[in-house]
Amino acid sequence: MKYSEISHFSHPLHTLKFEYSEFPFKCDGCKEVGIGSRYKCSKCDFDLHVHCAIPSASIFHPFYTKCSFQFLSRPPGDKPRYCNACERDVNGFVYHCRDCGFDLHPCCAKLPMVLDDGEVKLYLYRKVSATCHKCGRKGRSWSYRSSCKKYNLHVACVKDLLVENWAGLYLGRSSDHFDGNVYGGRKLENRIPSLKNALHTHHRKSKGKVQKCCEMAGLAVQFVISAVLGDPTAIIAGVIGSLI
Repeated sequence: MKYSEISHFSHPLHTLKFEYSEFPFKCDGCKEVGIGSRYKCSKCDFDLHVHCAIPSASIFHPFYTKCSFQFLSRPPGDKPRYCNACERDVNGFVYHCRDCGFDLHPCCAKLPMVLDDGEVKLYLYRKVSATCHKCGRKGRSWSYRSSCKKYNLHVACVKDLLVENWAGLYLGRSSDHFDGNVYGGRKLENRIPSLKNALHTHHRKSKGKVQKCCEMAGLAVQFVISAVLGDPTAIIAGVIGSLI
């Protein structure tokens, strides 16, 4: 459920208002990148993913049937922790299973099990044996795979692409000036990173079929990126441009 305005324990001085922006932001809850829907303080440079702004006290995930994940405002203990979905470090809000020690970023924990726009249907898997269209490797993190089983992308690879293209958001606001969508005088891309030449096809096909394969893979990636950013509706709103 979404509310137009909320109060949040992590920002007690001001209320946060729901808004939609095509510019990337760094979530002050989980410390990961987001785009699209968010809760923002109009007086401070403070933003939260919707999943971080309105978390569930506890969740269960179909990939971990024996686990109960509790929402925590910071990682437990004093050792570095990583998200079991995307393999990136956990630096803020997290869902943690005390029995198994597993951790999930809030947006990773809420990744849709199926992405479907009526033409392309992608399913979330904990592990797949197929190669990833980005890194060309098998295994690694959770993956989205098309129903035809030809297109596969690691959730970890999506995060890597975002870090590569929006590095300023990961430097920390104290180490780099942020003004609108400009970091230290360098304009941030206000669209999803281009994946031209970043996707690989591992099928022996004619040139035309390879191009079609990459076009379909690019369409699949659009869905995955928007979901990882915490807003699957971003595609419908037109935030994601051409990837290929």
